[in-house]
Amino acid sequence: MTTELTYLTWVTLLTALLWIPYILNTIMVRGLIDAVGYPENPKPLAAWAARMKSAHYNAVENLVVFAVLVLIVQAAGLNNDATATACMVYFWARIVHALAYTFGIPWVRTLAFAAGFVCQLVLVVQIL
Repeated sequence: MTTELTYLTWVTLLTALLWIPYILNTIMVRGLIDAVGYPENPKPLAAWAARMKSAHYNAVENLVVFAVLVLIVQAAGLNNDATATACMVYFWARIVHALAYTFGIPWVRTLAFAAGFVCQLVLVVQIL
């Protein structure tokens, strides 16, 4: 498996697991019945859990773009050092983004997001 596909797998796994901590907080705060239901006035999540939920949504939104770009690189045989490095950096940027978002570190969160976006641009440049 190529480096690009390996990191796509890791990014996908990260995105797939990000929901677990904030759902556990939902169960702890609201109780199991309200967590799986639709209460009229739900108790608010802990601040970190609400931020992690937002980080998860952001990860899902960006996974769509990243995955398509990696798959185009793969299908077109455009793999090179730049695409491999971009995928590796993207993965680590998404980890930093999720942690910075969860712990409320604004500048780090923004820089990590920007780094991930630049990685997507690197893939686009290699494709075009």
